[in-house]
Amino acid sequence: MVSEAPDFILFAQHGWADTHKEIATMAKILATPQTLIIAPNLGWFRTWLRIEPLIDRVEEIASQILATYPDTPIRIMGHSMGGLIWLEVLSRHPEWWPQVESFVLIASPVGGADLARFFDPFGMGIGIAGALGVNRRKMAKLIAKTIPTLVIAGDIDGGSDGTITVETTKFGEAKFVSLLNLHHAKLKNHPAVVDIIREFWANPVITECPPPDFVSILIERLQSIPGIMDAHRRDFRRAKTCITFPNGLTIRTWRNPLGVDHVFIADCDGQCLYSGFVGLIHVAALRKVLKEIQEEFQNRDEG
Repeated sequence: MVSEAPDFILFAQHGWADTHKEIATMAKILATPQTLIIAPNLGWFRTWLRIEPLIDRVEEIASQILATYPDTPIRIMGHSMGGLIWLEVLSRHPEWWPQVESFVLIASPVGGADLARFFDPFGMGIGIAGALGVNRRKMAKLIAKTIPTLVIAGDIDGGSDGTITVETTKFGEAKFVSLLNLHHAKLKNHPAVVDIIREFWANPVITECPPPDFVSILIERLQSIPGIMDAHRRDFRRAKTCITFPNGLTIRTWRNPLGVDHVFIADCDGQCLYSGFVGLIHVAALRKVLKEIQEEFQNRDEG
């Protein structure tokens, strides 16, 4: 227990199909003797149901703590869905932002978890799968423009941590670190993660988003398609080119045996830069955007 005013409040939030134990252990390693650690246990079973009650509960706990310590600096870290919960809480309370020293998202599917589509294939918003499939990049970017934000991802197979894709954790306004050979579950309490967080805390700066280039504009255009999910790159080799740009970049498409349409961007050397997929009800939207890109490219050439 902290007997005096805490040096900072550390909110540590577990995610889906989990409890607070492991992330609370990591919080204790990161804390000082005067840190107040708040690591709510939302309940393993309840994390399978709906996200709204979980958001409400974290918001309620945080509100009570901040009412007691209105001037104490805040540091926040969330693993997986825990990071998404805090994105939602912070979006409800921009008045808290000046108090937040740093925000760490650990293996959080900010762009939406492709795994959610197995439980909610049509994106109908069914239970927790519907919540995990939501693209929260716009929300995250807005927060990260004010709060120093760190994203930590794991990569065990060249594109995912075994549970979510690396791509879905990324957004331009956050500092991004990828750790090789670390599975999703290992990231919530691992020495390498502790070291990265400590390093970030030593210099928690707002990350400047790089100027948009042609690739980033194309990726953002595809990511804006309703229902699109960031995908693993493993099936890139199966795709066929549908659009070729003068600089050698290509857009490629592939439909898997289950009828799921994938889209890829490749550089001039044939290396995959982005991959995504859409379900059946969003195929028309994908085709529409690809047609628009093709027409814009042709018109630019003719001009």
